[in-house]
Amino acid sequence: MPTSRVGVGYDLHRTEPGRRLVLGGVEIPHHAGLVGHSDADVVLHAICDALLGAAALGDIGELFPDSDPKYAGADSRRFIADVLARVNRAGFTVSNVDVVIHAQQPRLTPHKPAIRDSLAELLALPTSAVGVKATTNEGLDAVGRGEAMACWAVVLLATQRS
Repeated sequence: MPTSRVGVGYDLHRTEPGRRLVLGGVEIPHHAGLVGHSDADVVLHAICDALLGAAALGDIGELFPDSDPKYAGADSRRFIADVLARVNRAGFTVSNVDVVIHAQQPRLTPHKPAIRDSLAELLALPTSAVGVKATTNEGLDAVGRGEAMACWAVVLLATQRS
């Protein structure tokens, strides 16, 4: 009988001038990037947590702790590959993913197709199974002041279990 599971993930990182900005595995030209132990890709981190949560496999902090020097500066695409392999070994496949990126600047609309393509490739999904939305926080809170960026992610996993 087919089983479906839903997972929700969230991540937030502060911004800092002079750093690379990577969202969904795509480098975005901007004067400021995100600060974190790895590349601080809030999109991929939120998706990792959504995948892990749906499969009941823990969370990104347990698997890739920021206290472990081997993850310093790590490319978050590596995290997605590892998490996806764990989810698949647990008997699940990803049906779809949907993300909402919160960033006051830069405007992300021109970058959404590249982010969508990147996520589809990383998750082995057709682009029709990947939703990417971007919004501002209307000048409110740390995101709205440009001090941080955040992302919410939702995934649907499916499996065949007898």
